[in-house]
Amino acid sequence: MKRGSLFLNGSALFGFVFLYAPIISLIIYSFNESKLVTVWSGWSIKWYIALFQNEQIIDAALLSFKIAAISATLAAVLGTMAGFVLSRMGRFRGKTILSGWVTAPLVMPDVITGLSLLLLFVAMESMFGWPAGRGTGTIVIAHTTFCLAYVAVVVQSRLSSMDETLEEAAMDLGAKPSSLFFLVTLPLIAPAIISGWLLSFTLSLDDLVIASFVSGPGNSTLPMVIFSKVRLGVSPEVNALASLMILVVAIAVIAAIVIMRRQDKYKMP
Repeated sequence: MKRGSLFLNGSALFGFVFLYAPIISLIIYSFNESKLVTVWSGWSIKWYIALFQNEQIIDAALLSFKIAAISATLAAVLGTMAGFVLSRMGRFRGKTILSGWVTAPLVMPDVITGLSLLLLFVAMESMFGWPAGRGTGTIVIAHTTFCLAYVAVVVQSRLSSMDETLEEAAMDLGAKPSSLFFLVTLPLIAPAIISGWLLSFTLSLDDLVIASFVSGPGNSTLPMVIFSKVRLGVSPEVNALASLMILVVAIAVIAAIVIMRRQDKYKMP
């Protein structure tokens, strides 16, 4: 075996171990019977049972999924509109400023974004009486604000690389602008919109810093609850919850791979 090949194989093995060894150890310790995470005392599923009996975690998980779904949907709509304007409307006054506003959340630290939104909500409440306090609505607005930037970038990239002759052919055949967008452009950029939605859903579900700034009492998301529990020591229930989330993600990835392989198989002559 050549030295270069040996080095590459060793580097790959080290990378996989570095990435997946903590995940595997977390899954194993989720079946630990002991309440002490670092002390192994036998196999048990009691922490999974305790997890589903923990109303705080269940309510936080349902709230997080609700916020993530709403935020991702709003971000997909607004981000698609922004990406379309920046890609297809040519040069217009204020385009540079709009592009900066859209992409600013990509490079803005979460602490600055959360603090800025908190000050905005406080000022709006004092001036207009809305939003009345911080809760689910303010979290949705905050998550939509930074998630739409990712959707806009993905959609804009897809529109820039798309063959415009298809749209030109549709216009030559008499398609109206609305019909052109919904019947030609939208199906072509649908994969980018779906990718942006999934990315926004993941970012919203995973966010801790921004949600901590703009949430109020009784509106703790799942990352906030997990962080509060970890500060007092890692609970076996948290290991069980993380293991279930890993299982869901693994099933989704395997399903996507199977679907793509079947599609490639059908495309083969």
